Amino acid sequence: MTITTPPVSSKRRWAGLAVLSASVLLVVMDMTVLNVALPAISADLRPSSIELLWIVDAYGLVLAGLLVTVSALGDRWGRKRMLVTGFAVFGLASLAVLLADSPLEVIAVRTLLGVGGAMIMPSTLSMIRNLFTDPGERARALGAWSAMAAVGAALGPILAGLVLEHLSWHAAFLLNVPVMAVAIGAGLLLLPESRNPSPGRWDVLATALSMAGMVALVYAIKSFGKYGPASASALVATVVAAVTLGWFAMRCLRRPDPLLELRLFRSGPFSAGVTTALTTSIAMGAVLLLLAQWMQLVQGYSPLETGVRLLPAALAALVASPLAPVLAARIGARRVLAGGLAVMGVGFLLLFLAPAPLDYWPVAGTLTLIGIGNGALAIASAMIMSGTPAAESGSAAAIEETSYDLGGALGVAVLGSVAAAVYRGALDYAGPAAGVARESLGGAIGVARELGAAGAGLAERATAAFTDSLTLTSGAGAVLMLTGTLVVWLLMPRDLGLSGATQR
Repeated sequence: MTITTPPVSSKRRWAGLAVLSASVLLVVMDMTVLNVALPAISADLRPSSIELLWIVDAYGLVLAGLLVTVSALGDRWGRKRMLVTGFAVFGLASLAVLLADSPLEVIAVRTLLGVGGAMIMPSTLSMIRNLFTDPGERARALGAWSAMAAVGAALGPILAGLVLEHLSWHAAFLLNVPVMAVAIGAGLLLLPESRNPSPGRWDVLATALSMAGMVALVYAIKSFGKYGPASASALVATVVAAVTLGWFAMRCLRRPDPLLELRLFRSGPFSAGVTTALTTSIAMGAVLLLLAQWMQLVQGYSPLETGVRLLPAALAALVASPLAPVLAARIGARRVLAGGLAVMGVGFLLLFLAPAPLDYWPVAGTLTLIGIGNGALAIASAMIMSGTPAAESGSAAAIEETSYDLGGALGVAVLGSVAAAVYRGALDYAGPAAGVARESLGGAIGVARELGAAGAGLAERATAAFTDSLTLTSGAGAVLMLTGTLVVWLLMPRDLGLSGATQR
């Protein structure tokens, strides 16, 4: 049972959905803004490769580490209050970027944005679960929610590109502020409050275990990617992650009132939805980030031109997300969910198999297929949320958002590290500032400019090495997505409707 006050009419439900969809618009815009602004940040601040990874990953890492705790707090304190507070934190952090003039300060701002995002994202999903009690209506609402994410993915690069054409990269983050202001006002007026009336005792130990375990896990992955399997710090972090997360899981499974309801994984549809969110985020988090850099640093597109050329993914997802529930009602959720992953896998494979030299048109085809397959995420959310009791919607939302955000961090850490290793291995250069050139493509181009005519060969070799790393990483993404397709197909029962009944 979940308390929702006051009773919600149909008109207010859909008005509330508009506010919740604005939430995901805000967060996704911030993620895509970073993809476009990253080359400018690199050129201005000259971060090391590990600092660059932390600039990208800090947001997702903090988000993943706090989602369980913040979601449980929202169940107790009120999901509307948590959402509006998250808007305020997110907006203030966006303003704070004006003061950032070093890599560490940008990482600090991204950390604060992660805190705000952790307040926003699970609140939106759990409120959709409680606003829309009819499974079919809820699936349509989640389709609209997913479509708004596609709008954010489309608007972020274009608006960031427009800003970067005339202003510094600091200004790109200010795009969040007006959206935040509107969302705060609309949320206070339109959204009803909801909370779990019997959330159980607060588990302080489980809270500490979940945060420590998630931080240790991602740190271990980063360290292995940077220093290889012989890294002592990575091995220690792996042990810490295994112990703390294992302890956390056992504690949650043994308590009648756990901080996170892990027993939801007994449901095949729930597990299939989480698998979809995780695998999709891993592959997209790395490949789309690399594509944004390839367009600017290899192809020479401006930030605005890059934003426009990333549009096929967003526009295809904008069309596919609302259609996915309709298609699932006709041919079954299993076919749509697994089929979406397969389409994305084919998209990554297209980029991997594209002939050299790589140009934009195979990339456009890849982006389109990724966007079409992205429509399956609406069905994944329906599977996760529809079969979850209303009182446990906070746990379901936390698990889903952890899958998205941890997947994004893992994608950049694991596949991004693979791409960096391929780049370093393919770059045959031992001249002046070789260490800087081998750190990143931006560093190599900077060295080439300083060398003048003598650096022309370096720039050419570096861009070729980066393109090789992009295509090979896309191949790894294809393998991941096609493996996920098989797992989801096996987990999903045949002819399952959008209600996604949870086996408890």
